[in-house]
Amino acid sequence: MLPASNSSAGGAEEERQCIVNDQMGPFPVLYTIIFIISLPGNLLSVWTFIRSPRAKQQSSSVFLLNLLVADMLLLLALPFKILKDIGAAPWSLMVFHCQVSAVTIYISLYASIAFLAFIITDRYLQDCHNLSFLRLQEVGFARLLSLVIWLLLLLIMVPNMALPIQHIQEQRYLSCSSLKKDLSLHWHALTVILCTALFLNASAVVLLSSGLTLRRLLNSRKHPELWGDVRRAAASVTAMALAYILSFVPYHMVRTPYTLSQTKVITDCHTKRQLFLGKEATLLLSVLHLCFDPLLFFYLYSPFRQTLRNMFPCSRKQSVSEAEQEEMMEPAAPAQMPSNSTYCL
Repeated sequence: MLPASNSSAGGAEEERQCIVNDQMGPFPVLYTIIFIISLPGNLLSVWTFIRSPRAKQQSSSVFLLNLLVADMLLLLALPFKILKDIGAAPWSLMVFHCQVSAVTIYISLYASIAFLAFIITDRYLQDCHNLSFLRLQEVGFARLLSLVIWLLLLLIMVPNMALPIQHIQEQRYLSCSSLKKDLSLHWHALTVILCTALFLNASAVVLLSSGLTLRRLLNSRKHPELWGDVRRAAASVTAMALAYILSFVPYHMVRTPYTLSQTKVITDCHTKRQLFLGKEATLLLSVLHLCFDPLLFFYLYSPFRQTLRNMFPCSRKQSVSEAEQEEMMEPAAPAQMPSNSTYCL
């Protein structure tokens, strides 16, 4: 970590020797690969949502659209992080990353966590007709809930952009925490606590919804004619829950101790370096969801599938009939499952 003030020459020299981000290794390359792979799929998703008038007709579409907005924010901020990590950014751009684009990355990250939780819960509620009274599936309520999430994240995160920073001498390796004054560091720690609480609540919802959905599906084994569809549905639910866990749980296991190193609670230089590398590795896993979210749009949003089919001439003749078949199958699938209400409780 770089020195936060010049009050003590000895302390400044000790801080200056502890540089945590001088061995980024493959991280900028991996972030670049993620950016290149995820950009086409997310741009195609944007194009599909713009062209489709059906995007606002269902609560799931509202949550998917907000997830897409979060992904695009992350894609816009990622190049600044790559340039800083490579060391190719000028000093002003490095400071801009610390003040703006790094905060944007975390806004989009926690927005993605919240909307993924809503999407998984919404899919569960679609199968539980005895829970149809819940307002989560109302389009108006879904929009209101999405607005609350964005306002909450902006209220928590924007002060990290607005609070004043201190001026330090230009140097090759910039640690963003070295720019923060004491008030900014305290607010940063509070931000981590609040966002971790948001993550824990979202994770509880994801695990509960996924577990109840799997129990309901597995209870359908007594119907052999449905077992093939049930097995595929169970595999998709399990894959979605595992992807959520692998993407976001490791990062939050490292986030708190890493924040302690930023706020000078942990002062050992070797520990700081290890925590920084752990944070970068787990953040990479979290950013990896950019590559998989277009698959989620494809699976949950039929206009996305229709757009992809229309891009290939050999499939255009079958696109209309396949779309009609999907529209008939999607609402019918839950009805084919056993309707015992205990499966959804």
